[in-house]
Amino acid sequence: MHKLTLAAVFAATMALPAGAAFAAQQVKIGICVAWPGYSMLEVASQKKLIPGYDLQITDFEDPLAAHAALAAGQIDVLGCTADYTPVAVDAGLNEVLVTDLNPSYGVDHVVLAKGMKVSDLKGKKVAAPQAYIGQLLMGLWLDHEGIKPKDVTWVNLNADEAVGPMLSGDLAAAYMYEPWISKVEKAAPGTHSVVDTTDPEMLKTGIFMDALYMNKDFIAKDRPAALAVLKAEWEGRGYWHAHVKETNALIAKFLKWPEADVESVIGTNGKSLKGGIYVFDFDEAARFCGVLDGTPPLGLTNGGITKSIALTNEWWIKLGLMKKKIDPAKGVDCSLMGDLVKAGYRQSFAAN
Repeated sequence: MHKLTLAAVFAATMALPAGAAFAAQQVKIGICVAWPGYSMLEVASQKKLIPGYDLQITDFEDPLAAHAALAAGQIDVLGCTADYTPVAVDAGLNEVLVTDLNPSYGVDHVVLAKGMKVSDLKGKKVAAPQAYIGQLLMGLWLDHEGIKPKDVTWVNLNADEAVGPMLSGDLAAAYMYEPWISKVEKAAPGTHSVVDTTDPEMLKTGIFMDALYMNKDFIAKDRPAALAVLKAEWEGRGYWHAHVKETNALIAKFLKWPEADVESVIGTNGKSLKGGIYVFDFDEAARFCGVLDGTPPLGLTNGGITKSIALTNEWWIKLGLMKKKIDPAKGVDCSLMGDLVKAGYRQSFAAN
């Protein structure tokens, strides 16, 4: 059965003979927010890198709604941040993380208000969006500075919402990303970033990640389709690497973003952008999953994906969003990546 499954998926990804006609199988894809890191299946679809399948992609602009749709089987696949995984396990949701995609590579920051010192933070207000990577980044940074979560007052604000309170002096620190960092630094000289996700200590945690999730029933009932979609994710990345300008324009049109905004996240060298994201190739992701020999980049460890889920779980408990430890292995299924490895699929690319 295993060999038949692999044969089926690779047969499905070969070009069809001229004149062949059949109804393509529909697969429903979700992205939790408009984001270049979740756009590679759109690239694969437009460039016909997944023949035999019709990818129907929906932008939810609401991570919780997107996960609810995935767990209910309304969609089959979802691109979103990896930090939700422990929550999904704890809630017994019918979904699983199948691979990490893109480490944050400096897009996420903690900004200290004008005139504020780290030693002054105890008892002060700090802002971060609750149950999101911004809260994890703030928590980890505070911990590194010897400040416990209970030592500060948490305010649930996203980056754009924190600008006014930062300028008015109501906040001592805030989670931010561009263009909001530049805005507060310009309006209040002395405001400055104190840590971002290019920090080696943050990178090696592996918790600041975009990820790909799938519905468990979709995997169980149609594994060839699941494998085809997963392979198409990497084929889309390969196309982007080889045709960066063209693909960035394609992504911009898909997301309805200015092309410059896409470039400010994903870069122009076909691999990464400091201040944006680092784009895993297949081999890097497979090593982080633990299904391919070798060391992943950025200080990550082979098979470290479950450790990253466990650390996220630990921090959600510290931050009061979860009450108990979960089995991180229940939140991830790297067997699909492993099947591609066993079938001989490989992909490795560096910056152009």
